[in-house]
Amino acid sequence: MGFSVIHGRASMPGPMSISEIQHRADFSTIRYAQCWEDSRLLVAGLKPAGRHCLSIGSAGDNSFALLAAGAASVTAVEMNAAQVACIELRKAAYLNLDHGGFLELLGSRPSGRRAALYQACRGGLPQGTRAFWDSKADAIANGIGGAGKFERYFEMFRKRVLPLAHGRKRVLALLQPRPPEGRERFYNEVWNNRRWRWIFQIFFSRTVMGALGRDPQFFKYVEGSVADRILARTRHALVVLDPAENPYLHWILTGTHGAALPEALEEGNFGTVRNALLDGRLVVAHASLEAHLARFPECRYDAFNLSDIFEYMSEGNTRDLLEKIIAASSPGARLAYWNMLAPRSRPESLAARLKSCEADSLFAADRAFFYSRFVVEEVAT
Repeated sequence: MGFSVIHGRASMPGPMSISEIQHRADFSTIRYAQCWEDSRLLVAGLKPAGRHCLSIGSAGDNSFALLAAGAASVTAVEMNAAQVACIELRKAAYLNLDHGGFLELLGSRPSGRRAALYQACRGGLPQGTRAFWDSKADAIANGIGGAGKFERYFEMFRKRVLPLAHGRKRVLALLQPRPPEGRERFYNEVWNNRRWRWIFQIFFSRTVMGALGRDPQFFKYVEGSVADRILARTRHALVVLDPAENPYLHWILTGTHGAALPEALEEGNFGTVRNALLDGRLVVAHASLEAHLARFPECRYDAFNLSDIFEYMSEGNTRDLLEKIIAASSPGARLAYWNMLAPRSRPESLAARLKSCEADSLFAADRAFFYSRFVVEEVAT
């Protein structure tokens, strides 16, 4: 694979390197087989149309969502080789499948032909990615969107824990469209029973989430009760927002998406993403964000999808990375990221160079309900 920089875009993986979390957590397997940040907020916050974007890769969905929203280019930076393999297989699926087959391969829709769908994509994969997925026949058969540690954690919740409080009939009833007053009544009178609160406190505790869902090191900077915070946000998703229109909630509770889909998976965006890939507007860089910025100090970006990267960093390292991002930014560049449990945002020492943008109204509509804050900031012009 060759390497070039075109319009501020790097086109080959860089070496794995310096990120605080890399020294403390295991990054040898798929952690997230989907992106669990609401792409609708990301697009609204970054306004990516015509912008050159740098995006934390994860499983790729939100990087593809930026392309769907008209980004001039997207450089997806990912330090985990298994996550890079997720991005590359999605890319091949966009290029080799129709929309229905794409959703089946992911697991968004039921399917009995995923092995054949993978074979249709296989020839378009880089050699290392092909070898990775060739060894994961079960993950392909079950839908690649369920292959991550985080998704298996939700699968355990869905199959073994949730039935202790609610049967499938009640789960499906929760996902039916209702007006706001109907949602609140259903939550108070049917859903929010003692067993629900009890299993939630246990299964979404710091200890259990660290053992089964997220690496325990991801909670290093978290204070207070994890379960209490997530339960409050879950009520918001079930009452204030409409569960029928929440693809993230549908997956957690049923193992597939409902009628509503994340932006990268919507049928109307499928051809847009495919055309962007054919135009070479996606670059996948196998590196930590810090290493990528250090390797290409001349690159400048207009928008940054930072996922919840600062969740895993000390306040000092957060400040240092923000300074590096500002140095790699065009004037007026936008940054978007989430806080889950550790509060992080621009420190006052950077106030003259990075201004806070109003994002509370966006966060109020966040369908990925486990986060506590959505942050949008803009580099000074």
